Amino acid sequence: MEMASRVEIDEDSDNNKGSMWDLDQKLDQPMDEEAGRLKNMYREKKSSALLLLRLAFQSLGVVYGDLGTSPLYVFYNTFPGKIEDPEDVVGALSLIIYSLTLIPLLKYVFVVCKANDNGQGGTFALYSLLCRHAKIKTIPNQHRTDEELTTYSRSTFHEQSFAAKTKRWLERHVSRKNALLILVLVGTCMVIGDGILTPAISVLSAAGGIKVDHPNMSNDVVVVVAVVILVGLFSMQHYGTDRVSWLFAPVVLLWFLVIGGIGIFNIWKYDSSVLKAFSPVYIFRYFKRGGKEGWTSLGGIMLSITGTEALFADLAHFPVSAVQLAFTAVVFPCLLLAYSGQAAYLMTHKDHVVDAFYRSIPDSIYWPVFVIATAAAIVASQATISATFSIIKQALAHGCFPRVKVVHTSRKFLGQIYVPDINWILMVLCIAVTAGFKNQSQIGNAYGTAVVIVMLVTTLLMTLIMILVWRCHWILVLLFTGLSLVVECTYFSAVLFKVDQGGWVPLVIAAAFLLIMYVWHYGTVKRYEFEMHSKVSMAWILGLGPSLGLVRVPGIGLVYTELASGVPHIFSHFITNLPAIHSVVVFVCVKYLPVYTVPEEERFLVKRIGPKSFHMFRCVARYGYKDLHKKDDDFEKKLFDNLFLFVRLESMMEGFSDSDEYSLYGQQTEQLRDGLLNNNNGNTTSSNIDTTISSVDSIVPVRSPMHANFTVRSSGQASSQTETDELEFLNSCRDAGVVHILGNTVVRARRDARFYKKIAIDYVYAFLRKICRENSVIFNVPHECLLNVGQIFYV
Repeated sequence: MEMASRVEIDEDSDNNKGSMWDLDQKLDQPMDEEAGRLKNMYREKKSSALLLLRLAFQSLGVVYGDLGTSPLYVFYNTFPGKIEDPEDVVGALSLIIYSLTLIPLLKYVFVVCKANDNGQGGTFALYSLLCRHAKIKTIPNQHRTDEELTTYSRSTFHEQSFAAKTKRWLERHVSRKNALLILVLVGTCMVIGDGILTPAISVLSAAGGIKVDHPNMSNDVVVVVAVVILVGLFSMQHYGTDRVSWLFAPVVLLWFLVIGGIGIFNIWKYDSSVLKAFSPVYIFRYFKRGGKEGWTSLGGIMLSITGTEALFADLAHFPVSAVQLAFTAVVFPCLLLAYSGQAAYLMTHKDHVVDAFYRSIPDSIYWPVFVIATAAAIVASQATISATFSIIKQALAHGCFPRVKVVHTSRKFLGQIYVPDINWILMVLCIAVTAGFKNQSQIGNAYGTAVVIVMLVTTLLMTLIMILVWRCHWILVLLFTGLSLVVECTYFSAVLFKVDQGGWVPLVIAAAFLLIMYVWHYGTVKRYEFEMHSKVSMAWILGLGPSLGLVRVPGIGLVYTELASGVPHIFSHFITNLPAIHSVVVFVCVKYLPVYTVPEEERFLVKRIGPKSFHMFRCVARYGYKDLHKKDDDFEKKLFDNLFLFVRLESMMEGFSDSDEYSLYGQQTEQLRDGLLNNNNGNTTSSNIDTTISSVDSIVPVRSPMHANFTVRSSGQASSQTETDELEFLNSCRDAGVVHILGNTVVRARRDARFYKKIAIDYVYAFLRKICRENSVIFNVPHECLLNVGQIFYV
């Protein structure tokens, strides 16, 4: 993508070719050198056995709540009418057993979870991994300097390997990149649908226990109780999960032990012959006997594996080994016992399928189990809502969602976030689904549709991960993809029969969110392309002289741009219309990278633009999709700290006169000097050393001041004086005032554009821009220090 964008820029600037163009490139190169010295290898810390057990225990509450509450409603959605033949119960149980084995156990816990991005899961985490191994990101704002990050792990390919060929195939056409992005967005929208449907079906199913003990109670009362619980659940989100999360793991562990124990009791009491369901022969008999009805009942069977995507999305803060241990030691056996126990009960009580879970509970522990079930349903809903918040944050970081307020609810865990706008939207939609359908069956149909589509998206992304990231043999890729698609396409064909029975709900929700996300991303890409193609040549800036042809007033101007190199069009627009500019100008670029986090010490890259007399700098602030873009209170302070540090390091580098390290760059320095002398323009010769500082930085390690004193020759005192003078100048300008100059770019459709493009840009995108958060709010810029520069461009 980077090469393609360069070609376009070169074509647009043919008239500037020659010595001035060379000068432009040398004065404002990308930040290879600044990033080079930060490279370190990431090493995962190994956990002790005791710590692993503790993390496995904690993961129960966060990761497995959704999957664990499925026994509340699976058999009812599988047999919404009446069970005709007891053998059908055995066949359904056999399907449940092998579904749990193939999808959550084999596919997710032991394969997909290993594809996490340094602990982060979800569809966007997989997409980020792919973006690092192939140039498929649709916003081409990455550079090779980003690959020097410690968290930017990637591998190289042999040119003739299958992985290299797949990589070239993906990069060849923009349409393929867009298709992959749409696939990721579809999966993301379905996860958002899960965030709406999981609380609805879990809480409604748990609240249904009241009616079992009071058969004459109206169903509307159950719905009202469920709605009250949901309102309370969503209203408590702003407190964050950190304050109550210590309760999650004990509640879920108790839940699993209770349902496992009840399952053992029911198998012993009612019918132990259901254990023959572990033979897959009964699956064949089930379909042979049931025909089309047996096939469509797969929509209910599939609810036994719902929560598996939440398992992957909530993977943060837990090592994969802890998640695997919790599933194999607790979750998997307890779920098998719970379903087997319900099946044993239904073998002798076929008419109780509507309330199979609650009916199978011994009377002496009914109400305690009801309380535990309600608590487990709330925990399961909390986990899914948290996963929705996380995936929204990831989408926002990739430029695929409008800027919304993200509140970090815990100082200890940056992954615990709260998105107010999304929270209330989820609550309204969740209550609408609960009150609108009023029964578990239709909600279950909707839930199944959302889950199976997410699983299909994950399978397709995992195929690319196995090829590009893991570089597996094609036989292994074919085996994984084929087995996953056979199972999931079977389920998908079953849920298609129930689209008109509630399955349309997630499709409508996903379509709405997909429209919002794609239109926003399209507008973001167009804005970036506008910035790229309209950026100003450095030769033009140099031609203005040190004063930039204007009055330089005391103060520092922070010019925000999406470009990591070049002078943005907003700057030329600003100085063309105003007769003055600040004494110090810093071009600030804030960008997100396809990594989960950027370490604090590697976040800011600073370099000088042009000669020292211009007092112009560039600062690139890089964030991962999991970072706290704290931009808030300390962003400005960190920016200036890094700017001052750069000036000190630059002065130290000037002290090297004839050291071995410096001599390595003699040839490059001479070439740069020749380029500058060929374009003798005022103060350009004085910037010979200034523009080569970055080159020296790339190899010479950052030395302590004590070491620097031994290396510096006679020029050391002069450079130290220069450093002191510039630092004093920067401090005085900072004290005089800091002004944040933000571009307010308005995107509009051309008059000759097609009608759907006009609707998307002039109405949908314009509306989203109007309601989303302004950059000034995100950076916590005081209104008295804010200057918006407006500009319009047409697409």
